[in-house]
Amino acid sequence: MMENTITSVITSFDLQGKYIDGGALQQLKHNFQIDEPKVKAAALIRDNAAAIVKEAVAKSLNDPKSNGLSTTRRYAACVRDLDFYLRYSTYAMVAGDTAILDGRVLNGLKETYLALGVSLTATIKAIQAMKEVTAEVVGADAGREISLYFDHLCTGLS
Repeated sequence: MMENTITSVITSFDLQGKYIDGGALQQLKHNFQIDEPKVKAAALIRDNAAAIVKEAVAKSLNDPKSNGLSTTRRYAACVRDLDFYLRYSTYAMVAGDTAILDGRVLNGLKETYLALGVSLTATIKAIQAMKEVTAEVVGADAGREISLYFDHLCTGLS
């Protein structure tokens, strides 16, 4: 029952392409004893998502071979994908369940990236950069918690 309710909250926000808002986080905390550090970390990630992604991209996307439009397209795709990974890692952290990443992100992703010629090495590097940036934003303890989910993504893409 608890898992279904948490999943339904996550699905509701997922369908809107949004991070879990403060009211829903507080409701989950009170109704399902989700610990305060997870709630605070999810709120910090939500409130700083654009900056986290931007800094992670800056740290990881430094290939001088690209130019002009392809760089712009690559940058936009990287930002879009990293925001997606950040959002889903936050969902997984709140739920305490990597299955969210398996079913909603990783299922077929590696094969899709390989078919499209997307560098898995560069993607993993960007996720690792995002893990570092996120830990700086949320603090050491919450950083270790969210890192589990970023590491799960990297393992799934390896």
